[in-house]
Amino acid sequence: MEQRSSQQSAGQVDRRRFLGLLLAAPTVAAAAQLGSPAEAAAALPEPSDAYDLNDLLTEAAMPTSNLISVQVHPDGTASFEMPRVESGQGVTTTAAMLIAEELDLPVEKVRVTLADARPELLFNQFTAGSNTVISMYTPIRVAAAIARGRLLQAASAELGEPVGLLGSKAGLITSVAGTQLPYGELAEKAASDVTKQVEAVLKPESEFRVVGKPHDRVDARDAVTGRKRFSMDLDVPDALPTMVCRPPTIKGTVDSVSNLDEVRRMPGITDVAQISTGVAVRGATFGQCIDAVNALSVRWGPGTVDGESDETVLEKIKAAEIPLVVPDVGETVEGEFTFHFRNNAALEPNTAVADVRADGAEIWSCLQSPILCQQEVAKKLGLPQEKVTVHVQQGGGAFGRRMFNDVVLEAVEISREIGKPVKLMWHRTDECRQGRTHPMCTSRIRASYSGDKVLTFEQRHTSVATDYTMGFAEAITSMAARLPPLGLGNFAGFSVPVFELTVGVPYKFGATTQLLNEIMQYDTFPTGSNRNLFNPDVRTAQELIVDQLGAKMGKDPYQFRREFIDDERLLAVLDKVAEAGQWGREMAPNTAQGISVHKEYKGATATLVEIDCRPETVDRKIRNAVTGPRVTKVVLAVDAGLALNPRGLEAQMQGGISDGIAQALTSSLHLKDGTFLEGSWDDYFYTRQWNAPPEVEIIVMPPTTGKPGGAGEFGVPSSMAATACAYARATGTMPTSFPINHDKLSFEPKPTVPPLPQSPTNGLDFAY
Repeated sequence: MEQRSSQQSAGQVDRRRFLGLLLAAPTVAAAAQLGSPAEAAAALPEPSDAYDLNDLLTEAAMPTSNLISVQVHPDGTASFEMPRVESGQGVTTTAAMLIAEELDLPVEKVRVTLADARPELLFNQFTAGSNTVISMYTPIRVAAAIARGRLLQAASAELGEPVGLLGSKAGLITSVAGTQLPYGELAEKAASDVTKQVEAVLKPESEFRVVGKPHDRVDARDAVTGRKRFSMDLDVPDALPTMVCRPPTIKGTVDSVSNLDEVRRMPGITDVAQISTGVAVRGATFGQCIDAVNALSVRWGPGTVDGESDETVLEKIKAAEIPLVVPDVGETVEGEFTFHFRNNAALEPNTAVADVRADGAEIWSCLQSPILCQQEVAKKLGLPQEKVTVHVQQGGGAFGRRMFNDVVLEAVEISREIGKPVKLMWHRTDECRQGRTHPMCTSRIRASYSGDKVLTFEQRHTSVATDYTMGFAEAITSMAARLPPLGLGNFAGFSVPVFELTVGVPYKFGATTQLLNEIMQYDTFPTGSNRNLFNPDVRTAQELIVDQLGAKMGKDPYQFRREFIDDERLLAVLDKVAEAGQWGREMAPNTAQGISVHKEYKGATATLVEIDCRPETVDRKIRNAVTGPRVTKVVLAVDAGLALNPRGLEAQMQGGISDGIAQALTSSLHLKDGTFLEGSWDDYFYTRQWNAPPEVEIIVMPPTTGKPGGAGEFGVPSSMAATACAYARATGTMPTSFPINHDKLSFEPKPTVPPLPQSPTNGLDFAY
């Protein structure tokens, strides 16, 4: 909690002075103490702008901030157990930079590891909503600052000089006389034998030497040289490769298996067992497991959506749409947009290692919500929670998929069934067909205008239900008293609170309403939040209508946005991309520019896209290539408040651009007769080299707020929306179904029952 100094009157707060804890430990260790949500000011009733999802997640995490500690060791290094997962977004690098800054230590001397599941951390161990940097910025700094203060006090006692005359730099305490003491020599002397409250004074931004400067990822060398270890790389004794033969339709069941003994005798296979989700095989190699899966003869029972296809689900969604209001004044512009199912798979396959014993269980996996995983495993096994150890591993992407613990629960079930440790990996086809998906949805908008004013702007979003029960549900429930009044709709799965706390219309458009309705609950379709929750679809629909409004009112898309935009930071990034991207320059026929803005995660972003929709754009010889369009240029400006690592922020925006282009043009799943046809990355048309923009410019705006904003998902909505707007201007037709090429993709679907895809040389799926 922020603490007043003796010279300050009530209500005046020194933003750099905080209370923290000096922890009882053999070497110096410290943590932050930031108070509780009850001490925060009451939220205004207006959702999203006044109180958003990041506010909720940050306040939910605040009470356990004092359990996050920084330690200094006799070898002169510092260590920090990161309670959030590192899945490629770079949070371990950011944490190391923050500690290095406040501790006056080189970044390379800071070791950041991932913490095991710690139930006492509560919501501080939930990674979602681009919240990690926002919520951990102050606690990490406070802990590091306390540690530095203790080192200075220990040096003062050692040298007999006042603390105020000592300086710290690069892991050394230096006296006025030039005497230097390394941190390592002071680590034990600075330790405390009791935990007590102390005050920390944080560095002002003007003195930052590390934070705010571009920095390479601390794990970059390991990543590019193959030394970085994921769950699949772990050498857990006797944990052999394991895979599951899965049903041909979503959530199908096993009726019977006719050749279990025959498959058990196959080369390398040690175990075959029927489980609740299919038939598991364990063997010496994953290739042998694939061979065994292919050899199984299984009679399958029905799934939860047998017979359903894109058309039938869309029909159900349309039947559930909430009506739009007919305004009694002005003229109207409206549109109805469809967004198809999308894959929620990360590049790294779902993998978990499980060792289940009679008296406990040990788990290794990349997990966004490890405490909930621990609870679910304990419940499944009938064990006390403390008997389940969950080791969080670094992941090769998450995007919301790793909030769900299905791979862990399967591994636990298999290990219990066969009595041996397992290293379970989902096949790529498993993930496409039985994994989590971004749900199909529609968004309907009606806007009214008169003269040069927009009078009303209504949006009705209708969707297959999104499963927000993992992590979000607990945080929302704990903060229920802080939530603003919510709209109408079915929110048994907590979707309405997430919707209300994330979506918005960033324009001064008079009476504005947004409502969500959901159908076909997530126990029917396995859904989940994909990168950026609702906003890629919501904002794409909005920005297309914004262009239509501008055209009806005789205004250029950029100038129309300038006139109606409701936020100064948004205006700044909009102007920046328009200038850098040469908005309005002359373009060839069937090519055009599109422009959009988005605000969320305590930041602002704008994107300018140039697109080429000429048929000859794409080489037709490319396997499974789609004939046009291609995004040829992207300029994105991002204001993330205080960009802690501009190089990492730039990388996040580049990833968001690729996601936005893919979701606008090519990436979707095709549902037919209860199964998704896509079977791997060669079927699922994420942005490829042939349709990636050859020219990309990321502009990181100067610090605007003094506090960091979110970045992990932030680049997607405006990139998707700008791509859609550019396509509409290039073709003269506003797209209404996404991805635009959903009905034009050409591929031969893989079998819906074994055999699984394999290469002719080694029996392994080529996409691994």
